[in-house]
Amino acid sequence: MMERAREWAESVYERVLENSISRTPSHVAVIQDGNRRYASQQGADPTDGHREGAATTEALLQWCDQLGIDEVTLYAFSTENFKRPPEEREALFDLIASKLREFADAEQVHEQEVRIRAIGETHRLPARVQDAIVYADEQTGQYDRLFLNVALAYGGRAELLTATRDIARDVATGRLEPADIDVETVEQSLYDGPTRDVDLIVRSGGDERTSNFLPWQANGNEAAVYFSTPYWPEFRKVDFLRSIRTYEHREQRWRQSRARRARELLQALGPDACPDARHTFERFRSALPSNERDESLVQSETPDNSSADEELGAAD
Repeated sequence: MMERAREWAESVYERVLENSISRTPSHVAVIQDGNRRYASQQGADPTDGHREGAATTEALLQWCDQLGIDEVTLYAFSTENFKRPPEEREALFDLIASKLREFADAEQVHEQEVRIRAIGETHRLPARVQDAIVYADEQTGQYDRLFLNVALAYGGRAELLTATRDIARDVATGRLEPADIDVETVEQSLYDGPTRDVDLIVRSGGDERTSNFLPWQANGNEAAVYFSTPYWPEFRKVDFLRSIRTYEHREQRWRQSRARRARELLQALGPDACPDARHTFERFRSALPSNERDESLVQSETPDNSSADEELGAAD
């Protein structure tokens, strides 16, 4: 009786949360932590925890599709995981290979038009996992509705080091001038996979750290971070919706900050002095309380003023 009441209350809370969300992230990165601790708590083998976690991952894809999220990156196997006991490591490789093939053949994946790709030092993985990666890519390569990036043999520092070495090699051979190195140069040298910056990082299992996961894509975008207590096999849609709410609140604060900085610049220089600042204020002022939406700053025509634009850039 109590269990039914708890499930009913949770379903009501889930609907309330979902109805309260008005803005969802485009790209969510998930650190699926706690599979082994969950198995230990249940008196089971670590492999059983990983299997239970795989079921949560399947549910996550459905939640993302329902919420209109465009891209998901899963931290499935880090470079540190190579240090695990051989028997656990091999069992995990078996599970990853089978799940990649299972996902690639799943009706749900094709209905949702999910593109499955792997990122990381995949050459370090066993042949059976590499074959499964190729199979998943071939089966889903035509889709672009939801991108699923599976991080395998992945390390954030390793990714940046690889990119740095590639750029240094191009400079040494004369293919690239140091002065020409920019953000796009670095991004082209990162692992193929993520198509956009990370908006939200979710980590299950209680640990409050991001483990160098997608450092360029996430920190450069100042991604929101949500740490949840449940182990990954216990992670529910309610927990995911809470993470979305955290992202939404952070996004609201960011929009308010942009609007206030633009307003301050306009008040200091005048409403006609800085086109970019006025455009920013017009774009984000709806996020401000009504008493902060200064109408006088958005009504006059705007002449070109490049020096004021540069000052706005410095303020950003």
